[in-house]
Amino acid sequence: MPATSSFAAIDLGASSGRVILGRVSAKRIEYEEVHRFVNGPVGQHDDLHWDVNALKENVFQGLSKLAQVDLESVGVDSWAVDYALIDSSGQMLRSPLHYRNNRNLRGVDSVHSKISPSQLFSRNGLQFLPFNSLYQFAVDQDEQASLLDNADRALLIPDLFNFWLSGVQRSERTNASTTGLLNPLTLEWDLELSAQLGLQQRLLAPVVAEGEYLGAIRSQVQELTKLNPKTKVVTVGSHDTASAFVAVPSISANSLFISSGTWSLIGVELQKPILTEEAFAANFTNECGVDGRTRFLKNVTGLWLAQECIREWRERGRHFDLKSLIESASQLSKRSVVDVNDPRFSAPGDVPARIQEFCRETDQWVPNSEVEVMRVIFDSLVAKYLEVIVELETLTGISLERIHIVGGGSQNALLNQLISDATGLEVFAGPVEATAIGNLVVQARTAGLLNGTLEDVREIIAENLQITKYNPNPSGAK
Repeated sequence: MPATSSFAAIDLGASSGRVILGRVSAKRIEYEEVHRFVNGPVGQHDDLHWDVNALKENVFQGLSKLAQVDLESVGVDSWAVDYALIDSSGQMLRSPLHYRNNRNLRGVDSVHSKISPSQLFSRNGLQFLPFNSLYQFAVDQDEQASLLDNADRALLIPDLFNFWLSGVQRSERTNASTTGLLNPLTLEWDLELSAQLGLQQRLLAPVVAEGEYLGAIRSQVQELTKLNPKTKVVTVGSHDTASAFVAVPSISANSLFISSGTWSLIGVELQKPILTEEAFAANFTNECGVDGRTRFLKNVTGLWLAQECIREWRERGRHFDLKSLIESASQLSKRSVVDVNDPRFSAPGDVPARIQEFCRETDQWVPNSEVEVMRVIFDSLVAKYLEVIVELETLTGISLERIHIVGGGSQNALLNQLISDATGLEVFAGPVEATAIGNLVVQARTAGLLNGTLEDVREIIAENLQITKYNPNPSGAK
């Protein structure tokens, strides 16, 4: 193998997707975005779904731009929990439903009628979120059993794309751990649990670890993209947060990780899960990370609020650049805080009006302008982060010494400074494309270009990529 090899990361987020070309050697990591495209829910009410066929077309279009590159392999990561139903001929029976569907609440009732929430946590270690895959499966089993009867597999989004690329149907374990059906200790399907819930076990594809070769790209893919037919398909940390955690440039066990995007995922990396009653009561989650590590964290609504506000304003003909809104918001002194996890903020719609409504109900200052609404969002995120940090230190016994923020939110200088000021800790922001970088380095390690532990890989990342440091300001951000 040459000293430097090329890899393609397919990184599918809830609001956008991208194809990233990476060139990696033993000491060097370089990457460039070759194709970016929008993503988002289609439909409304109980019929919100993902247009995965459009995503597929964009992924293949991005890969075709790499036809002249001698790619070693391709890896796919995406958001969690949502799945496609595939029949025995490999055809998709239904577009994957969107996790923000109201129907999932009926699944919650169905599951909890068979097992209590505390017992469920002791089996899967997951934070209660009404869209976890097992609740979606329960709705399908209760209301669309015939559809499941005609299905051969239920494939999570990265597994679906791996199947389209390689022809192999497998469940990569970091994303499988978000379904609620994986045993957090054995990292295999909990077949007793699925039987207790009345779910069809045959739909679950065999679990594989990250860093596994699934095979070469299918001939149809090669014909469409003109890639080298020897290009391999490799499993990576296919849950995007698992890949993002790989790229956190920290080797300290006392580091807080925040993957900041549509969601904020706030936590630490542990060697084993925490399945205590206290962890259940605090609604923390144990998700599988790369190398079998545990991502002990809490999911918090993130920049979804800002994204929805900007979308709503644009529909009204008012176009704003997020960067300029952030700069203006940094000059405000008025403060109000909303609970970012309040259910009213979970669905698409008029989020600015909902923020105003919350402030009125709680007798706080009501923001009127777009800039004021943005400032409320950022202050509210920081307030929620502080709440999670206190819980996290209590549950783990870890005294946090520094904070690492990766993902798109790492570019938000105001939010980063507010976090540093509120916690009194140094904040290290970046890399922005942490998920894609984590994807690439797992492929490179599988190919033998990188060796050692995650900490060894993270040292290389820290040496190669731009990280911005924020120091706490005793007087607080203005």
